[in-house]
Amino acid sequence: MAALLGRTMADPRIIDIQLDQRTIIWRNADVEQERRIAIFDLLEDNYFAPQRDHEDGYAGPYKVRLSVEEGRLVIAVDREDGTPLEQVILGLGRFRRPIREYFAICDSYFQAIRQATAQQIETVDMARRAIHNEAAETLKERLDGKIDVDFDTARRLFTLICVLHIKG
Repeated sequence: MAALLGRTMADPRIIDIQLDQRTIIWRNADVEQERRIAIFDLLEDNYFAPQRDHEDGYAGPYKVRLSVEEGRLVIAVDREDGTPLEQVILGLGRFRRPIREYFAICDSYFQAIRQATAQQIETVDMARRAIHNEAAETLKERLDGKIDVDFDTARRLFTLICVLHIKG
């Protein structure tokens, strides 16, 4: 009975996340810091629940690998022991503008924190958060019916999707 209960107990969270390093051509210290923070925060607290039922009832925790292949985001989801569970593939067309805008506002933000007033930094940061929040909502919508995530998890995943798009 305990084995049966253990098998049906859900643990809908990411315990490990990897980015396809082949996709990332270049990143500066600021972007590297954003990546580290996003991964740390994601692993500390997330909600990630693939919606497809699996024969054995597996429902987490998950190891996730993000990559971009042929202009699509590939989310490879593995079991805790590393065996493949499923892949979710999303077209990136709806993310191109938010990614471009996010890069532009992050550049402004990183410049501002080095030389601007506190008021200017706050203004740029508010714009950065607004773009980030909008992109997180778009990601949640695109994952609907495939993977259920909470808002904070979507925000952190969007940050990592942006890191995958850095070309130098």
